[in-house]
Amino acid sequence: MAKKTDTKHAERKIQEALTILAALDFPRQQQNERSALTLLSLLGLKPDDSWKKASNPLMGITPMMEFFAKHYAKQYAPNTRETVRRQTVHQFMQAALIVPNPDKPSRPTNSPKAVYQIEPSALKLLREFGKSSWNKHLNKYLLTVKTLKRLYARERDKRRIPIKIEDGQEIRLSPGGQNVLVKRIIDDFCQLFTPGGQIIYVGDAQTKWAYFNPDALRAIGVEIEEHGKMPDVVVYHSEKNWLVLIEAVTSHGPVNPKRRQELKELFADSHVGIVYVTAFLERRTMIKYLDEISWETEVWIAKSPTHLIHFNGERFLGPYED
Repeated sequence: MAKKTDTKHAERKIQEALTILAALDFPRQQQNERSALTLLSLLGLKPDDSWKKASNPLMGITPMMEFFAKHYAKQYAPNTRETVRRQTVHQFMQAALIVPNPDKPSRPTNSPKAVYQIEPSALKLLREFGKSSWNKHLNKYLLTVKTLKRLYARERDKRRIPIKIEDGQEIRLSPGGQNVLVKRIIDDFCQLFTPGGQIIYVGDAQTKWAYFNPDALRAIGVEIEEHGKMPDVVVYHSEKNWLVLIEAVTSHGPVNPKRRQELKELFADSHVGIVYVTAFLERRTMIKYLDEISWETEVWIAKSPTHLIHFNGERFLGPYED
């Protein structure tokens, strides 16, 4: 009997969370059980808790999913972690309902250590749910939330990483993670090894396509659709007539044989030679991936910027003929 009561209370709490998400004007895509459970976990609310007991724990995605399972008997597969992050948590951040990494704002939101916390004024509002004063507090909050969104957007923008592309053009990457290395690639590697080269593509850990010049790529015979799995940086080195494809490795893998083949197929129509480069911040990270790095590729380490490691045995930096 107790189990049945718990289930009933859990479903009621989920429905209440859905009512809140609708009241906060979230899109239909976020008005679902997954988003309701995410909100409840970020408030530390169990099925029998009243809304006035809402709290603001720091929580990562995996602990949220463990909360779903433990307190609401909602078991989500581990491979849905990215769905929770991309289809719920990301939208909560955009709406200023939650704050990413308040303990360390420079931490990238796609870091395995990323944590989230209910924004203070949102917490104050949600503690009023179910009371006669709810609508009054809700209307007041909705009037201020646009200001909050702008405030947090400005704060995030201040932490973004500026990168000069060409002709004085600047792009700004999201802070932390591989984007720190991407900046080093453009500022150091490109200056040293592709001087005068044309930046064609720069990826961003959050937005993916931070910069893209499809016309420059088309001029050397390559047409890329947006779903193509691009390397982190693409540079055309006109002096050598090379297209240099660079992967920035901080938490994901290097140009291994599988990735090299993927890139070869993606850029198969190129009229110019292809050079494959894996970039690391320091040797310690490279050592972790040493057995995976493909032959006929290059390795660059940001802490030793003037040197390259050649995984070839036949020549130094340059494309290979098949």
